[in-house]
Amino acid sequence: MDDRYRPREIEPRWQKMWHDTKMYFVKEDAMKPKFYTLVMFPYPSGDLHMGHTRNYTIGDLIARFRTMQGYNVLNPMGWDSFGLPAESAALKEGIHPSVRTPDNIARMKEQLYKTGMIYDWDREVASYQPDYYKWTQWMFLLMYERGLAYRKRASVNWCPSDQTVLANEQVVNGQCERCGAEVIKKDLTQWFFRITEYADRLLNDLDLLEGWPERVRTMQRNWIGRSTGAEMEFPVEGHDEKIKVYTTRPDTVFGATFLVLAPEHPLVAVITSAEQKQEVESYITLARKRTDIERLSTEKEKTGVFTGAYATNPMNGERFPIWVADYVLGTYGTGAIQAVPGSDERDHAFAIKYGLPIMTVVQPEGEFVVAGDDPAVAPVLKQGSDVPVYTGPGVMVNSGPLDGMPTTESKDATIALLEAEGKGKRATSYRLRDWLISRQRYWGAPIPIVYCDDCGEVPVPLEQLPVVLPTDVEFTPDGQSPLLRVESFVNAPCPRCGKSARRETDTMDTFVDSSWYFLRFCDPHNTEAPFDPAKANYWTPVDQYTGGVEHAILHLLYSRFFMKVLADAGWVQAQEPFLRLFTQGMITLGGAKMSKSKGNVVPVDDMIERYGADTARLFVLFIGPPDEDAEWSDRGVEGMHRFLNRVWRLFEGKVTVGSGSSHGQALGDYSKSDRDLLRKVHLTISKVTFDIERFHFNTAVSAIMELANTMQAYRDAHGPQTSAYSEAATNLLLLLAPMAPHIAEEIWQASGGSDSIHRQPWPAVNEELAAAEVVTVVIQVNGKVRDKVELPADVGQDEAINAAMQSERVKQYLDGKEPKKVHYVAGRLVNIVI
Repeated sequence: MDDRYRPREIEPRWQKMWHDTKMYFVKEDAMKPKFYTLVMFPYPSGDLHMGHTRNYTIGDLIARFRTMQGYNVLNPMGWDSFGLPAESAALKEGIHPSVRTPDNIARMKEQLYKTGMIYDWDREVASYQPDYYKWTQWMFLLMYERGLAYRKRASVNWCPSDQTVLANEQVVNGQCERCGAEVIKKDLTQWFFRITEYADRLLNDLDLLEGWPERVRTMQRNWIGRSTGAEMEFPVEGHDEKIKVYTTRPDTVFGATFLVLAPEHPLVAVITSAEQKQEVESYITLARKRTDIERLSTEKEKTGVFTGAYATNPMNGERFPIWVADYVLGTYGTGAIQAVPGSDERDHAFAIKYGLPIMTVVQPEGEFVVAGDDPAVAPVLKQGSDVPVYTGPGVMVNSGPLDGMPTTESKDATIALLEAEGKGKRATSYRLRDWLISRQRYWGAPIPIVYCDDCGEVPVPLEQLPVVLPTDVEFTPDGQSPLLRVESFVNAPCPRCGKSARRETDTMDTFVDSSWYFLRFCDPHNTEAPFDPAKANYWTPVDQYTGGVEHAILHLLYSRFFMKVLADAGWVQAQEPFLRLFTQGMITLGGAKMSKSKGNVVPVDDMIERYGADTARLFVLFIGPPDEDAEWSDRGVEGMHRFLNRVWRLFEGKVTVGSGSSHGQALGDYSKSDRDLLRKVHLTISKVTFDIERFHFNTAVSAIMELANTMQAYRDAHGPQTSAYSEAATNLLLLLAPMAPHIAEEIWQASGGSDSIHRQPWPAVNEELAAAEVVTVVIQVNGKVRDKVELPADVGQDEAINAAMQSERVKQYLDGKEPKKVHYVAGRLVNIVI
């Protein structure tokens, strides 16, 4: 070995060896257990910084660790390379996305290579390439064929900055999740995937995902937002139409004193009186400028307009007014609510503002008074704010046949009444809405649909895929797809009749590309199908998926939807794509997420040039619990570099690795100092294995550092040529190999190890050596700790009690008294009661 640790010389050599020998390229192997590990499909931005590296290092560590454990490990990499960033750069810099994207990919591959990340590069895919998006278009046609892809005119989220529509999941607090611009509403004809058809399965199967963080499962449950209640019909006075209302509290129908329609509700224009028309239209125009977040805000003052129309309560025949208000959304339920101001905070605030009646229909338990028995205290119909709102449980009042009934029973009783009288039915509603996939942008997979004047909407036949994205486009920020101006693309023969027709010029949301990529990795060179089901069934579900929690209700939900559709179509067996999920925290600098736009990044190249890849890898593993955000520290990086130098020095002299093992050896074969060292070795093997399994990488690194310190103390006292030290050195390298692969490989080879260290089996624990020789027994008197003694690990009860009674400190508290009772917990505790 060289006398100095020189990572810039070591690391390129081993990176080349791993690459040239295709060490981590794999095929299906029925003789081995499989393990599919995957980090989330990255967008090729061109440059990595240390904030990115945490995710990739975790994935690389898992792949190397599971390989050493004997698994057939699939660890692929690809590029989520369609989307707005490349197109926006084309607008700003004049660089075509088809030029910029492969350049960025090449740059990122170079950086991943230099950090020692190992992937099966034979499986590399990129979503912008025709041999990939051909099958994305195939996925669209599968959805279309199964009735899950459809086109309709709808009010959509529009980002004025990116000049495109956004799915509901891409709007965060009223802003575009990508660029932060305020989102507005716009009416457009768009393509949707009917994800709501799978709402129940997506919700129920979350219970199967025990390897997912609970917060991600909770986010998906809340986003799907299933609720149960009833759907009722309210006749409109002077019209044939009836207003359908969905409510989770049908039992409060007797307390409804007005109806509220969303501004988007189709009946608003029909029922509004001539006198109210202008005011209602003005209000709707104003409401359309507000985001859903603003409209639902509890802090915003409620506003609305009377339509001039009246409805009839189906349960008691009461006549009440119909209003339009923006706190009701057209995308939830039926877009209409029964307003019960005595039992709902928003309805109460609205009723007070506009002087609408308020009635109490639920009273707290113990305060029940039937209306009419005592007019002085009984709840009656009143105007204004003198009737308070009550939203808790209790008993029903002013509710006809429900009076006196507990609210625990009143909901089902009301639904039974509605169904018996044909005025309503039990219903389920969801917050989840169908997935809007149309984008008025160029850089995406074309939607394979042609519009023919004679044949109508015609899907492109499979044999004509891919519909190739042209490169001769003009980028203009006018909110229309650049494809509209490419006549050679737009004009196409109808696949059915052969006459002149027009192609769809919207492209697909890039989340469509990433909703199935993990399946393409199973069979990336297949030209006849998106993948061979046999290969997909061997590898999937993904055993370990790693990525950011920001994709909880976007990519992760969409991928689950795709997997279920493909399972229903017979293409895969698994119902869920990802068995285990880990969401890593961000690395921050100056308290903010690393970002080129903020100028607070630590470039990967700078770190490797100065300290080496292994230092960078170990630091991002050690910086803190990997599921939490952590602040970058230059001092911490330097400390990790010093540690690797200490490891290097542990192998100076004639240290031999890979030969000899304590397994099968008796304890008596070793001196006490040897036993102490080997005990530390095997305790460390146990801890590091356990910590990697549960993703506690920071404590795993800490345990390895402690072992190195113990080895240094032993070396100073006994030298490095003993068999115990050789075993310690061997296991130190094996434990370090997945984390700092270059230095481990270099020392392994220089110290006589055979083959690559990364082809060695993961070390096993010698339980006998790992067991403690002595235990610390706590001594209590009347439950209070008075002393501690070290005793042999196999100490018996009588010996432990005798040792406790002989303690000088315990004798002081006994003061010559005989114990009334002595409790003994083996190897841990003696409690003397006096």
